[in-house]
Amino acid sequence: MINATDNAAVLTSSEDGARCELASPTAMPAASAFLWNRRMLVQVNCRGFVVARHMQPEPAAYAHAPNLEAKTFMQPEQPFYAHHPGRFLYVKDEDTGELFSAPYEPVRASAEQFCFSVGSGDISWRIHNAGLEVCLTLRLPVDDSVELWECTLRNYSGRPRRISVYPYFPVGYMSWMNQSGEYRADLGGIVCSSITPYQKVDDYFKNRHFKDKTFLLHETTPDAWESVQSTFEGEGGLHNPDAVRQPLLGGGEARYQVPAAALQYRVKLAPDEKRTLRFIFGPARDDKEILALRKRYLSITGFAAAAAQYQGYLAQGRGCLQIETPDRELDQFANHWLPRQVFYHGDVNRLTTDPQTRNYLQDQLGMAYIRPKTARAALLRTLSQQKPDGSLPDGILLSAEAELKYINQVPHTDHCVWLPIFLHAYLNETGDYALLDERVGADGNGECSVFERVNSAMDWLAGARDQRGLSYIGQGDWCDPMNMVGYRGRGVSGWLSLATAYALQLWAHICAQQKQVAAEEKYARIATEINSAVNRHLWDGEWFARGITDEGRIFGIREDREGRIFLNPQSWALLSGAADVTQHESLLSAVEQQLATPYGPMMLAPAYTAMREDVGRVTQKHPGSAENGSVYNHAAAFYIYSLYAVGESDRAWHLLRQMIPGPDRADLVQRGQLPVFAPNYYRGAWHQYPEHAGRSSQLFNTGTAAWIYRCLVEALFGLKGEGQGLRIAPQLPSHWRQARVERRFRDALFEVQFERRQIGEGERSEGKNDKSVRVYVDGEHLAEPLISPVQAGRHYRLRVLLPPAAAHTTNPAKNSTTKSKQQNAQTV
Repeated sequence: MINATDNAAVLTSSEDGARCELASPTAMPAASAFLWNRRMLVQVNCRGFVVARHMQPEPAAYAHAPNLEAKTFMQPEQPFYAHHPGRFLYVKDEDTGELFSAPYEPVRASAEQFCFSVGSGDISWRIHNAGLEVCLTLRLPVDDSVELWECTLRNYSGRPRRISVYPYFPVGYMSWMNQSGEYRADLGGIVCSSITPYQKVDDYFKNRHFKDKTFLLHETTPDAWESVQSTFEGEGGLHNPDAVRQPLLGGGEARYQVPAAALQYRVKLAPDEKRTLRFIFGPARDDKEILALRKRYLSITGFAAAAAQYQGYLAQGRGCLQIETPDRELDQFANHWLPRQVFYHGDVNRLTTDPQTRNYLQDQLGMAYIRPKTARAALLRTLSQQKPDGSLPDGILLSAEAELKYINQVPHTDHCVWLPIFLHAYLNETGDYALLDERVGADGNGECSVFERVNSAMDWLAGARDQRGLSYIGQGDWCDPMNMVGYRGRGVSGWLSLATAYALQLWAHICAQQKQVAAEEKYARIATEINSAVNRHLWDGEWFARGITDEGRIFGIREDREGRIFLNPQSWALLSGAADVTQHESLLSAVEQQLATPYGPMMLAPAYTAMREDVGRVTQKHPGSAENGSVYNHAAAFYIYSLYAVGESDRAWHLLRQMIPGPDRADLVQRGQLPVFAPNYYRGAWHQYPEHAGRSSQLFNTGTAAWIYRCLVEALFGLKGEGQGLRIAPQLPSHWRQARVERRFRDALFEVQFERRQIGEGERSEGKNDKSVRVYVDGEHLAEPLISPVQAGRHYRLRVLLPPAAAHTTNPAKNSTTKSKQQNAQTV
């Protein structure tokens, strides 16, 4: 491991960047990581608290809160409390009575050494306390809903030790109808049973297949156990449980009391002796399933096989890019963590049965770079659920039993926009234009080609506009909680109008490639009309407005005290070409003056502090959280992509780098975020509540991942598919002198060395600066920076010479980091 040069540093990483390690449970107390498989999701924070869900087929909990909770989806800024579900291990010295717990909760005893270590396929802790080393490791298998826990104890005190070890897995309040817990010697562990509460007769027939048992099974038989939470805690509470202070746990059975799973091992350790214990924890329907899981996993060979299989599963999601740049933290994030997050989204669809259509298509956009076959199938599934009028549903049903839930029951107007955006990326990456000829059927909508279905969707978008030519917003567009701008049927969205123009332009380009001239001209013309309408009605002199309400009030303009400027319209005005050169400079200046923070650009500012009934639910969210003025990374990624699209490479790099926490301690501590995933937001309201700004939501479900990966591949390193070839058009930050990249593309491997040329004496004296990019393939200069056709199986070696940096160019990332350090130092 790399030792931090500053002994106050809280974060280190392995040499290859594949592990991230946190050295304190209190410096970043909410710092978390996640593991998933095809059936379950587990998010663990550094102190031992856990949020876990399994699919049956909807998300369900198997370790519960102490009261009835809403089992919906992962929540931002998840609150933790003493009785929050967790996975804990108490350790008691039998001679002195000294007690501590691992990972940190519930005893919260200070450790001599603490390490929260996150890898791609495991999460572990290493704690040194009172002469004992405790190592805890969590892994998941590929296909079963079960947690695999391994605990290794080592005595480094130099003397014999007598200790008691208590794995404690709270199960929580399972059901007001029926719950219990008992030790089952025949199964080898504690089994807690319940019946999911219900009222309707119909629910019985659905619920009877649920996994209403929660088990903790052991490999090594314990000396004692307890399954009643209140008995285990007693008057001492979780911090100092009564049961732990007794020689042996009491062996109680929970009969409608809140159950728990606590085991006790009385262990003697010679100096430097090690002892390993293994457990499995999870949900099951019946004893038969519990026994099958025990047989499959609960042994040293079972754990090893599961770990190997899981690594094989993760290998399916390896990225198409490996980089080596002057920024080590970027390398680690791009090589290990970002593609992992993209794969999670694309392979299991955020573990929901009805992903929002916009999320589904954007997550699969990212999958186009990692596993294109999965992305292709997702597009066909989406179009198979298209409505007869050409529109798309608010969610995509992934099984016959699935139904639209929660936000997907609220109509939104943007879903069709994402079809050509997805296709543009997918076709560039794969060259799979045969997809457009695939025949797709839909209920009540016959069978037709993908090309025809997308035409129909574009026609719907073009028609869903008012007399001004602006797109109706209905009960929301990409911004879900902007639900009252147009719920009466008259309000329009500035963002959606610009996004529609951009989508139509992309589709017109695809039509041109297919030699569909009439369609190309039609959609290009409509896109131009929309851009003109946006300029007529929504340009506020320095930036574009967010929309017009049902009552005809323009909002997102300078006259607004709150919500004066929104980021999304500015981003998509750059993408759609609605902003001319003058507007381009003006809106960039407005964004930097009003939306910039050390953590990225805010989604809007100033954040709303009270309900605006002509805007909606977004204004009721806490200022600086979620869509109400946070650094909402999905929107920030749109902006970064738009900056690259117009050649603002240094600006784009500056913001992309801000999205990744660190590397300085103050920034890490303020965010509380490990750089192992991009969260959906960092707190904003920078000018209103600067002391809270930057705090991470810790929520890893976000369309950010796909867009940032796209920015890295296609823009920063400029290795972008085009027709039958690969175009080289890098936009490296001006302060980088060199970089090295390996890019997998259409079954070929490209090894690319980027080098920035120096300005020659003659060029300097004459004020010249050659801005061309020179590309050499296996030593041969290319007249055009395009490799076409690409030969599958070939290993290409590229040398890319970049134009010299302008003499006045500064290092924006360095300036940003310095500014961030100074600002964070004032707030930490």
